[in-house]
Amino acid sequence: MGHLHFIRLTLSAAIVLLISSCATLSGNGVGRVKHYSVVSDRLPASFDGMRVAFLSDLHFPSKFTTKRLQKLVACLHKEAPDVLLLGGDYVPSGSYAQQLFSSFSSLNTPYGKYAVPGNHDYRLLDTLSVAMKGAGVRLLADDVAFLSNAADTIAVVGINNPFKPSLLARELAGNVCDGFFTILLAHTPDFAQDVDACCDVALSGHTHGGQVSLFGLYTPVKNTKYGTSFLRGRNHTVNGVPVITTNGVGTSRRKVRFWVPSELVIVTLRAERPVK
Repeated sequence: MGHLHFIRLTLSAAIVLLISSCATLSGNGVGRVKHYSVVSDRLPASFDGMRVAFLSDLHFPSKFTTKRLQKLVACLHKEAPDVLLLGGDYVPSGSYAQQLFSSFSSLNTPYGKYAVPGNHDYRLLDTLSVAMKGAGVRLLADDVAFLSNAADTIAVVGINNPFKPSLLARELAGNVCDGFFTILLAHTPDFAQDVDACCDVALSGHTHGGQVSLFGLYTPVKNTKYGTSFLRGRNHTVNGVPVITTNGVGTSRRKVRFWVPSELVIVTLRAERPVK
C-alpha cells in the first residue's frame, strides 16, 4: 500500500510540473517573465535603468493562443518597458499578421518597437512588413535604429538573415559598437559567435530553449550548432559578448513544452561607473 501511495505522489508531482512547464497556470500569457541586467561602462548615464522587453518565436497562434496574447499584452503594459524588441518567427500564415502586431500598437514604448525576421518569416515578409508598419513596429532587416534622448544615443542593430548573413549584416555587427552602446538583434544566437559580433549584448531566439527537456538535464532538439552553449539563458561568445537566448513564446512542430517555460524577457540596462 505504501509503495502504491508513493507512485501516486510521484505521478501527481510529475503532472503538476508538466502543467507548470507548459505555462497553463500563468496569468501573463507566458510561463514566466525572465529578468536580466546588463551592466556596462559604455552605456551612457542617461540610459541607466532602461528596460528592454524582448519577445521571440511567437508562432501565433500555436500553443500561444489569442487569449494568451491578450494576457501577454496586459503583462507588457504592467512591465512598462522603454523599448520593445521582437526576434522573429511570428505567424504561420499572413492571415494572422495583423491580429498579432495590432495587439502591440497600444503599448507605449518611449524608444519605439523594432523587429527582425525569423527563418519562418521570409516568405511572408511583405505581409508582415505591412502589419508591422500599421502597428508602429519598425522592421530592421540589416539596418540600425538609433535610440536618442536629449543627451545621448544608443544603437539597435537588426539582422535580416543571420543564417546566411549579407556583407552589410557582417559590417553592421562588427562596426556600429565602435561609437555607441549596441544591442544586436538576430533571430539565432549562433550569429553573434559566427561573425565575432562587436556589440554590448545580443538578443536572440530560434532555439525555443529546446522546447522539450528532460528535467533540464537533456534536450533532444537544440536548433543551434553550438550544442548547449547558446541554447537558453545568458551565455557569452568566445570574446565575451553576452548573448541572451529566450525560450520564446509559442511552439513549432509540436504544441508541447516540457521543463522549458515560454517567456517574456525584460533586460534592464545599467551604466557602470568607475570606482573612485
